[in-house]
Amino acid sequence: MNAVPQLHKPDPSLARLALARSVLEIEAQAVSALAKTLGAEFLAAVDLILACKGRVVVSGIGKSGHIARKVAATFASTGTPAFFVHPAEASHGDLGMVTADDVMVAFSNSGETSELLAIVPIVKRMGAKLISITGVPDSGLAQLADVHLEASVAKEACPMNLAPTASTTAALALGDALAVTCLDARGFGEADFARSHPGGTLGRRLLTRVADVMRTGNAMPTVDETATVYDAILEMTRKGMGMAVVLKSHNQSLSSGAHAENPYLAGIFTDGNLRRALELASGEGADIKALPVTRFMSAHPHRIAPDQLAAAALALMETHKITQLIAATSDAHGERLDGVLNMQDLFKAKVV
Repeated sequence: MNAVPQLHKPDPSLARLALARSVLEIEAQAVSALAKTLGAEFLAAVDLILACKGRVVVSGIGKSGHIARKVAATFASTGTPAFFVHPAEASHGDLGMVTADDVMVAFSNSGETSELLAIVPIVKRMGAKLISITGVPDSGLAQLADVHLEASVAKEACPMNLAPTASTTAALALGDALAVTCLDARGFGEADFARSHPGGTLGRRLLTRVADVMRTGNAMPTVDETATVYDAILEMTRKGMGMAVVLKSHNQSLSSGAHAENPYLAGIFTDGNLRRALELASGEGADIKALPVTRFMSAHPHRIAPDQLAAAALALMETHKITQLIAATSDAHGERLDGVLNMQDLFKAKVV
């Protein structure tokens, strides 16, 4: 009896991957095509925003509303004061947030959103300027606008060509282009960005200084240059750091700690220096308590000014493959010790 041939069933995962790739390609093509259309109207929109004495009011409803919220947040975080107003809520009192000094940016793919068309004439009568971003250049919203930016797409990424997909991506990209162009025109830099993002990782990296995280006073492991290796070991153990800063004594004898009036660097004694001292003591039968710390210290340690960014201290540590650093200030007498820090201090400050 002949066996019945088994029909090979198509793998549904392949079709799903093909569809997902198609979505990304369609949306990428929509943004790419949009980039080629930018010109005088885009520059006019940028000029309106830069000249705005009030706020940029961004509005839209449905999927366009979600895009408008994101664009408003991008403007606000990049140097252009902005907020989102829901067009339906605007008709019930929120329009009071809009003033004659503002610029409204209205998103609507069709350009015929009834909620927007109900408030736009009032916004215009106030004296506020209107930038519309739609997919239809002769729509009602576009006709009312001082500047219209077209964000039309050849087709949606949805297989039925219905769900807003490529059109919302294009609108979002155009809103981002406006915000970033205004950012550049205002000279908005990293420090400005950090001030509007103080709670984030970037804000901490751009705002936290060495002085904010370094250890000072009695928390610093220090020994006088007349100290022995044993004194340095005790100080390193007491202060819980893999180093001890060796300070110039200026003929003042101290076995541990430093004179506040003379905290000038002579060098640094680290775990690496300690291993060298122990090897020598073992090989020569020397007493570790008698070996001078200056014999094994590094006379020219890496250091950083306390007013430098903590991120710069991190970069210095990573470059030189070290885990601790001295904060010091130069004056006529030498390098004055201000503080010390190690990698753990940067972790605690969430700079790393």
